[in-house]
Amino acid sequence: MNKQGKRKLHWKSLMLLCLAIFILPAGSAFAAVNKPFPQHTTYTSGTIKPNNVTQTVMDNAVKTKWDAWKGAYLKPAGTGKYYVKYNSAGETVSEAHGYGMLFTVLMAGYDSNAQTYYNGLYNYYTAHPSAINPYLMSWKQNSSFQNIEGEDSATDGDMDIAFSLLLAHKQWGSSGTVNYLQAATNMINAIMDNEINQTQWTIRLGDWANSGSYNTATRPSDFMLNHLKAFQAATGDARWQNVTNKTYTLINSLYTGYSSTTGLLPDFVVYSSNTYKPAAANFLEDANDGNYNYNSCRTPWRITTDYLLTGDNRALSQLNQLNSWIKTKASNTPGNIKDGYKLNGTTFGSYNSGAFYAPFGVSAMTSSANQSWLNSLWSHTANSAAEDYYEDSIKLFSMIVMSGNWWAY
Repeated sequence: MNKQGKRKLHWKSLMLLCLAIFILPAGSAFAAVNKPFPQHTTYTSGTIKPNNVTQTVMDNAVKTKWDAWKGAYLKPAGTGKYYVKYNSAGETVSEAHGYGMLFTVLMAGYDSNAQTYYNGLYNYYTAHPSAINPYLMSWKQNSSFQNIEGEDSATDGDMDIAFSLLLAHKQWGSSGTVNYLQAATNMINAIMDNEINQTQWTIRLGDWANSGSYNTATRPSDFMLNHLKAFQAATGDARWQNVTNKTYTLINSLYTGYSSTTGLLPDFVVYSSNTYKPAAANFLEDANDGNYNYNSCRTPWRITTDYLLTGDNRALSQLNQLNSWIKTKASNTPGNIKDGYKLNGTTFGSYNSGAFYAPFGVSAMTSSANQSWLNSLWSHTANSAAEDYYEDSIKLFSMIVMSGNWWAY
């Protein structure tokens, strides 16, 4: 065969190879990425983003933080599985797993291995079911990937995993190796069945919390309002509207009743004498269960995100008070924010934790009056050194939202 014939055969082979790649099923490593990072979502009119740096600089800062996060915390867990290493002992929790699944679906397009990581995280989730409802995730595993400290669930991890599955359906489609939409639907229905109090329409702490004071207790860091709306949109289950409405009602009753000068929310909330109030010391975790501590530090990010995406302004008064209070409290200096406040604004924390300052950057996006404060919070977060899994996760989430790269189902 002459050179020209060989060349024609070579090009024909290449064309067939390209065609083969394009017709691979959606769940393969080559699935089309429908919403690649960066997304540059248009948020609610009147909200703001940092304007002291360009969009490209913000996008690149998110990429840098993601690369560092992935290198430190995303680890293989046997054949076809990944997990999120959440402490030095190599343990993990479902909360961390949900974070990993959200990050991998959001960073697809930038990270060419995103779907491989995502499916590996999905496989780990399905290998660790709760003993109460198998569609929910057992909340904690040791470094040997064995369930420890009870084979039951934690609601926040389940909510993030379910929401990530809806995003995965939008990102890659559901006709491949994992039917993301069906998996999401199964999990959303399980959350409703076992993690929602269907008398009060409050979000329970986990599938185990179905008796005594735990049955009516809730945790404001689980107030993922945009998740709730997505769950309703995906399933058509109108009961999710009850949960959304009750959650907004709770935010405002806690704000007016216990933190009218700060807008801070407590780590845990209990129901007693027909009213919701901050939990007493050592209700579940430690002496600060009724204060603004390492759970509720996430609320400025979680609650504001729904306003940014949908314009639902039912918590806007609380968020505006929160922004006003923290700017004054920290003297407009993010480095002055501490890791712990009582609901009246008294400081008990001593460390400038990224888990605390970064979410305030998201809440600052509600008004142009916060522009210079938002710029300072962005820079403080983007330029921060690595901390631990929890802080680094919350900083990355906050930067994804602040940069305009969060999107809804």
